[in-house]
Amino acid sequence: MPAHVLILGGTTEARRLAADLAARSGIRVTTSLAGRVARPGAVPGEMRIGGFGGAEGLADWLRTQQVDALIDATHPFAETITAHAAHAAAATGVPAVVLRRPGWRPGPGDRWHDVPSLADAAATLPALGRRVFLSTGRLGLATFAHLTDLHFVVRSVEPPEPPMPPDTELVLARGPFTVAAETELLRAHRIEVLVTKDSGGEATAAKLTAARELGLPVVVVRRPPLPPGVTAVPDAAGVLERLGLSPA
Repeated sequence: MPAHVLILGGTTEARRLAADLAARSGIRVTTSLAGRVARPGAVPGEMRIGGFGGAEGLADWLRTQQVDALIDATHPFAETITAHAAHAAAATGVPAVVLRRPGWRPGPGDRWHDVPSLADAAATLPALGRRVFLSTGRLGLATFAHLTDLHFVVRSVEPPEPPMPPDTELVLARGPFTVAAETELLRAHRIEVLVTKDSGGEATAAKLTAARELGLPVVVVRRPPLPPGVTAVPDAAGVLERLGLSPA
C-alpha cells in the first residue's frame, strides 16, 4: 500500500479520490492545484498550490517528499502538466496513473461539429451563427479575439483577462448546471451556436441537452492526445486497482 500519494487535482474526480484515500489508515494524501482559481475549495488531506517548475521540478518534489504513487487527475485539456507528470514518473520510477473521465458522445438529434483545437473552433463559427455561447473557460479567449462581427456570451468561474473578443458578455458562474437553467440562458441570450471543450462529466453536460432540445449547432473541441505510452483509466475504481487497493 502506498504511504504517500500525490494527486494532481482540480477536477471533481480528484477531490473524490482524495477523500477516499485520506480516509484510509496509513496513507498520506497531497493534492496539488495549479492555482488558477483564487479561492479553491477545501480538499481532504494536504493541499499545495502552484506549479513545480516543469517536469524536473516535479521529479525533484517526488523524490524529496518520498512519494510512492502519482495520480494525474487534472482536466482533460491540461496537456502540459500531464506531459510533465509522465516524464517525472519515468525519471523517478514512481508508479503513475492517469484518471480521465470519459468524453462526451453525440446522441440522436445532436448537431455536433468536432474540431481538434480552439483555433479550428474559431474558424468554424462564422458559418454557424453570430451569437455564440462560448463555454470553454476563461483561458484561450484570445483565439476568438479577431472575430469582431460575432457576439459572444462567455461563462467563467472568475473574470477572464484580455485579449478577448470585443463584443463579449460575461457570465460568472460555477457548475453544476441544470438543463432548465441552461435552456433559459440560451434563450435569454438568443444563442445561435454553442462552443465547448470535450470535458466530459455531468457537471456541465446539461448545456448539450439544452442545445439539442433547441436545435442548436454545437462546436466540440476534442481532447489532446495523451503522451506516448500513457494510458488512462476512466474512474476512481480503475485508479484503486492500479494502486493495489480495494474499493472503500
